[in-house]
Amino acid sequence: MSMTRARSIRVRKWWVLWGLMALSAVGFAVGSVPPYLTGDAADVPLPLNPEVALHYLSLMVHALPGGLALALGPVQFVSRLRVRRPALHRVAGRVYMISVVIASVAAAVNAAITISGFAVQVAFFILVAAWLYTLAMAYRSIRRGEVGLHRIWMIRNYALTFAAVTLRVYLLLGLQLSPSAGFEAIYTSAVWASILGNVLVAEYFIVQRTLAPLARRQRHRDTPRVSTPV
Repeated sequence: MSMTRARSIRVRKWWVLWGLMALSAVGFAVGSVPPYLTGDAADVPLPLNPEVALHYLSLMVHALPGGLALALGPVQFVSRLRVRRPALHRVAGRVYMISVVIASVAAAVNAAITISGFAVQVAFFILVAAWLYTLAMAYRSIRRGEVGLHRIWMIRNYALTFAAVTLRVYLLLGLQLSPSAGFEAIYTSAVWASILGNVLVAEYFIVQRTLAPLARRQRHRDTPRVSTPV
């Protein structure tokens, strides 16, 4: 297979995966945020802590910026936009960053008052810490002009943002395939699977999309050119 054809196949795969990610992210954001805008706690699909009156409010504060970050994320990975509209990329990046910070603070509050059990609390606290850490590292990298490193940290960060989507997918699959296990056990498993699974996918993507191309270019530069006699 020629190098040009191999690159064309990689590009097509990238756009297919990007399209699936973008559609699911935007679809989830559009579908999940409205219940938090009605002002009626009964519309929220998650169990509320009856002893905390502001639990609904904290979920709303998390859902709105979280949904915005989820919808903005895929656009930030389009290289054509970064090259042709760098100012727009920076503005969207700032909005994304602020959204993640607000959503993560609210998520920490929700984790502290959730009634879903200790295992879920631990998972969400880990998610919040990793969410903020990867965001801080991405911001630090771009401030230093380390564009490649910034991109790697943003992939990791958005993988954690996208856990909101995969959590619901795993939850629905679990409820359909093994309803006898009970909602609490399935929800706990879905929370952990969404975090760990997304982290593994992100690292695989970083290797295949970022590090592997660098290695290929390095091998190409290191390959000695054979001059043909005239």
